Amino acid sequence: MMRVGLAMLQGARHEHEEAILSIAKDLQHEVEVVQLRKGDQLDASIHGLILPGGESTTMRIAARSEGLLDAIYNWMNDHPNRPVLGTCAGAILLSAPSNERAPYINVQISRNAWGRQRQSFEADIEVELERLNSSGVSVPRTPDVFGHTPLVVGDAENQNSGDAFPGVFIRAPRFESDGIGCEVIARLGEEIVGVRDGSKCAVTFHPELTNDRRFHAWLLNEIAALSPTD
Repeated sequence: MMRVGLAMLQGARHEHEEAILSIAKDLQHEVEVVQLRKGDQLDASIHGLILPGGESTTMRIAARSEGLLDAIYNWMNDHPNRPVLGTCAGAILLSAPSNERAPYINVQISRNAWGRQRQSFEADIEVELERLNSSGVSVPRTPDVFGHTPLVVGDAENQNSGDAFPGVFIRAPRFESDGIGCEVIARLGEEIVGVRDGSKCAVTFHPELTNDRRFHAWLLNEIAALSPTD
């Protein structure tokens, strides 16, 4: 059983959970998504981590009272080979961590560099990850204990037929360079919008708001490839 920790800070958290559970069925992985709200929920039993989008400053403040953000960073220090997917504000938390910590992805990033909410947009992007034939939304869409039901993001019949990835940019940050030692894995034209640094992947868009599950499949496949000592 794979245990994926999902930081319940802000953003499309439940959509990430739905994406993970959906692609897990296609990949035939048994997965439990652990909704992380307190620091003591994050321990060695978590195999991979998702840091969702939102407003990065608000996320830092919200996580402070329960010790979640420090627990996330401590977990990454203790388990450097375990995969982490950071989307939008999650990419900021990886690239510019708080409390004078060294970056977990060695690339500079600027907050809200694409503009305000009304400058949000969608565009096809080029992604250096294998495209999968996903069954799309395939998990029960029932409200959680707080009454939140994941957004409808389409269905398998409406997926892009080519290799382009449907990028959703919402008050997106911007990478200022391709980083030191990072692999560029996503581009919008000449603009870098996704990088990978070892077991850490950061993108400035929202893959959870599409039916293209490439990034969530990456996370699960990285977990599957972990050695018993990782």
